Amino acid sequence: MDPSPKATPHDRARPLVIVAGPTASGKSALALALAERLAGTIINADAMQCYADWRIITARPSPEDEARAPHRLYGVRGLDQTVDAAWWRQAARTELDRAPLPILCGGTGMYLSALIHGIAAIPDPGAPARAEARGMLAGHGPAWMHDWLAAHDAETAAKLRPTDSQRLARAAEVLLGTGRGLAAWQAMPRDALAGWRIKLILLDPPRDDLRAAITLRFAGMLEAGALDEVRAAAARVLDPALPGLRAHGVPELMAHLAGHLTLDEAERRAIAATIAYTKRQATWFRHQKLADEHCAHTIHARFESMAQFSERIIDYIISFINNPG
Repeated sequence: MDPSPKATPHDRARPLVIVAGPTASGKSALALALAERLAGTIINADAMQCYADWRIITARPSPEDEARAPHRLYGVRGLDQTVDAAWWRQAARTELDRAPLPILCGGTGMYLSALIHGIAAIPDPGAPARAEARGMLAGHGPAWMHDWLAAHDAETAAKLRPTDSQRLARAAEVLLGTGRGLAAWQAMPRDALAGWRIKLILLDPPRDDLRAAITLRFAGMLEAGALDEVRAAAARVLDPALPGLRAHGVPELMAHLAGHLTLDEAERRAIAATIAYTKRQATWFRHQKLADEHCAHTIHARFESMAQFSERIIDYIISFINNPG
């Protein structure tokens, strides 16, 4: 009788590394260190880093970093194109199949959830429905649209804040274009990711450290030419409703270029908005389940510089990734 334990399907599954966490928590630096040690491929899971126009303002990996390890789905879309969970999921799944060891890196939790758990197969509502929804929002405001949605799709409205213009417009366009509410579509069966052994590394730095890192990083962005990057985009006179124009710091710097804010005020507001966003990210990662408790690990530290990232810590994380459990 063979006393050795039998391999399970989970043991035979390929490892999928996810480096997640709030903005400015050190995800890119950690992912790069792991990719170099493990011959991995870094796959972007940050919505705004998909846009080619936004290298500086989104703190995308530098060309020098990109040369140190394969990077995928960074800077692959134009601002006039839409990046959403459905597009990203399809693109990411293609990259997963190509990578010997995929390392997903990003803080857009909804995208990671869509990849792992599947996404509702919502048909394209169409341009007329999108235009009608935007017109309703522009003409009446988000509070009115929330009331309208509550009257026509109460299930979806109950899940949305009356101030969340973006999601309210999305819910309205889906209802107008498909005749079915967003919540009803989302309740349908989904195509979950299978055949992977998920290893989640969730960075969770102290709030004070994160605020300091965001402040320091935005100042560095300005020194590196973020304002010129935004100025070039503003000159294109794009539709202000395009999702790429909501990247952190972009609305505030656009307002400065239009003469509505001083640069100091734009910087202050951009930093405050980013800090507020990291609170929502932390809440999302705290309440959403990307992987089971046996395939998740939380690191309570701030890694602003790889010089602070000891070999001992890297070895510990690699041991966690290589563990078949």
